[in-house]
Amino acid sequence: MMKKVTVNLNYTLSDEVMNYCIKNTGINYVVTSKKFLEKKPVNLDTKFIFLEDIKEEINSNGRTWAAVKAFGLPAIVIEWMYGLTGISLDDLLTVVYTSGSTGEPKGVMLSQRNLASNVEAADRLFFLQASDTLVGVLPFFHSFGYTISLWTVLNLPLKGVYHFNPLDARQVGKLAESHRGTILLSTPTFLRSYLKRCPAEQFKHMRLIVAGAEKLPQELVDECLQKINVKPIEGYGATELSPLACANVPDQIGEKYKQIGNKLGTVGQPISGVRVKVINPDTGEEFLYGQEGLLYVQGDNIMQGYLNAPEKTAEVIKDGWYNTGDMVKIDEEGFISITGRKSRFSKIGGEMVPHIKVEEELLNILKQLTPAEHEAEQAENLAPVVMLAVTAVPDDKKGERLIVLHKKLPFAAEELYKAFSSSGVPNLWIPDRESFIE
Repeated sequence: MMKKVTVNLNYTLSDEVMNYCIKNTGINYVVTSKKFLEKKPVNLDTKFIFLEDIKEEINSNGRTWAAVKAFGLPAIVIEWMYGLTGISLDDLLTVVYTSGSTGEPKGVMLSQRNLASNVEAADRLFFLQASDTLVGVLPFFHSFGYTISLWTVLNLPLKGVYHFNPLDARQVGKLAESHRGTILLSTPTFLRSYLKRCPAEQFKHMRLIVAGAEKLPQELVDECLQKINVKPIEGYGATELSPLACANVPDQIGEKYKQIGNKLGTVGQPISGVRVKVINPDTGEEFLYGQEGLLYVQGDNIMQGYLNAPEKTAEVIKDGWYNTGDMVKIDEEGFISITGRKSRFSKIGGEMVPHIKVEEELLNILKQLTPAEHEAEQAENLAPVVMLAVTAVPDDKKGERLIVLHKKLPFAAEELYKAFSSSGVPNLWIPDRESFIE
């Protein structure tokens, strides 16, 4: 209502990265809780506003006056008083930071129109009702949680119930049971944990489970069907797309018809208001059905651009089309299958992990651990020696896992693993011991 632009900081990142986001956006204040900072101390270059202090400043007179305005004044008067009529669909609403394929934080600018288009599409896709209760476990610093978990509930008649920690399976199960949860937005990694740790009766009211951010395995679909009689569906999107671009929907079955809306192994069809095309990455030629190429997306869900980075924006948005960097095939019914990624990053447990950034950290450690005499031998070579590369392989539990391919090292690979593990990088960036391969 105040036309402020909000930024939900990703508190799982380092203080250094969060301070970069604060400086890049020009953030003046961070609204938080003293209780939160007790659990997750942070050192940020900004002023804090504590919710506990705000609560004390709200007195009974303020509450009474707010109630009089809310229930006694016509909506048109409230809109005039608080300036809602002056808000444009193209006004900036939020900036969501994503690490990107190179590991550099990028601020994705999302407008009122961007989020409104996604909310409307979700309503049409999933037939959301006032009797529905959405169980929200995805963090608001990711666009999936921010747009679909938060703004869908704020704009539509359905109810929302939230828990701050998606890893706390038992508490999520209790919330779903006590509030008769009918919709769950999750990742396959989180969903697997809920099925393992929660009794089936806690999800007896569930009618819709949407799993995004990583590939949905067949065995997880089968387990979910067997335990709680719900077939999870897979969608696709990106922060730059607000985030939803494509989705499967539950099959529609009548007495004399069956309309297939959910094809396992695909990410579904484009949502309403979105167009897609598949382009030959070498020639720019537009492909027809069944041919592999780069996925381009057009629609009201496309971001306004990257904050303070017009060059990067121009690289991915051309003539209104967003280049996702993902390789896909589209079948004759319009279902999209992801076949690979042009950009070098992985989706692990629903999080984006940049290969290049992991390589940079490993190479820095490699340089520190390399004996001086060996470094002198390397320096005599005219061309630089490539010692290692990071890539990914499929993983049943988290979608993908990182592996490090390296040449013969001047020390045991175990030393490189230990040094990287204690370097302060996020846990998802750390391959396991067996993933260092000569």
